[in-house]
Amino acid sequence: MTTPDWLKPGIYGAVGGAVLVAIIGFSWGGWMTGSSADTMASERAHNDVITAMIPVCVGLSRADPAREAQLASIRDVAAYRQRDAVMATGWATMPGADAPSRDLAQACIAELDLEAS
Repeated sequence: MTTPDWLKPGIYGAVGGAVLVAIIGFSWGGWMTGSSADTMASERAHNDVITAMIPVCVGLSRADPAREAQLASIRDVAAYRQRDAVMATGWATMPGADAPSRDLAQACIAELDLEAS
C-alpha cells in the first residue's frame, strides 16, 4: 500500500510528537514505570516501619537494667561503630525478629542522642 504524499508529514509529526511527549513526561512530568513506583513504595513502607519502631527501641533501652552502662559504651565507641553497639544491646531487634535491624539501630541512635541532651 502506498501512502499519499500529503499524509506523510502528518504521520511523521504524530510519531515525533508521541516521542517528544514521552520524553517530556518521563523527564519532567513525573511519570514513572511500574517497577520504579513499586521500589519507591517499598522504600517508603520500610522507612515508615522503622519510624514506628523507634519508640519500641527507646522503650527497650529504658527497661534495660544496664541502660547507663550500655549508653556509656555506645557513646565511647567511634561514630561509625555506634550502630553495631546498639545492635549488640538488643534494643534494635524488632518484636518477632531473630536479628537486629541496622536501620532501626541507626534511627534509635539519633533518638537516644536527643534524649540524652
